[in-house]
Amino acid sequence: MISVTDLRSGTKVEMDGGLWEVVDYQHQKIGRGGAKMVAKFRNLETGSIVERSFNATEKVQDIFIEYRQMAFLYADGDQYTFMDTETFEQPTLTRDQIGDGARFLKENVEVTVDYYQEKALKVTLPNVVNLKITRTDPGVKGDTVSGGSKQAVLESGATVNVPLFIDEGEVVRVDTRSGEYLGRA
Repeated sequence: MISVTDLRSGTKVEMDGGLWEVVDYQHQKIGRGGAKMVAKFRNLETGSIVERSFNATEKVQDIFIEYRQMAFLYADGDQYTFMDTETFEQPTLTRDQIGDGARFLKENVEVTVDYYQEKALKVTLPNVVNLKITRTDPGVKGDTVSGGSKQAVLESGATVNVPLFIDEGEVVRVDTRSGEYLGRA
């Protein structure tokens, strides 16, 4: 058990029969009254977000999360197969467990999978991946006064905005958290 005053972003707890991760927290001290904590939690199984208030003296049940390094092997529809780099087990996870980052997965990308009691909860991709552009329109000089952008389809199937000077076949760096173009690789 941990005190609610020890909650920080990323802390994982068990409450109300579910597993939750702290997204945001705020310590509030109101006049003569006691302090309270207001925290936003994301459900690790469903992805829903709730906000809860606690008295500063309350406690919540923290959980132990095991982090495993895995390599992405292949996708079959909404099923994604990974390989544990230590035990060589090959678990299959759903698109819901991976989240929006699934669009940036390509073969052999190293990811971190969060496990709780031998159940996969969440997949964390590297912050930056290098992907090859498979399709984009040619850029035309003089299209804009200041730098412009165009749509490009990556080898993973994701679509990102890239500058006009980027051509098909080039490898670019993409931020997996925001989906933004960062530069050439």
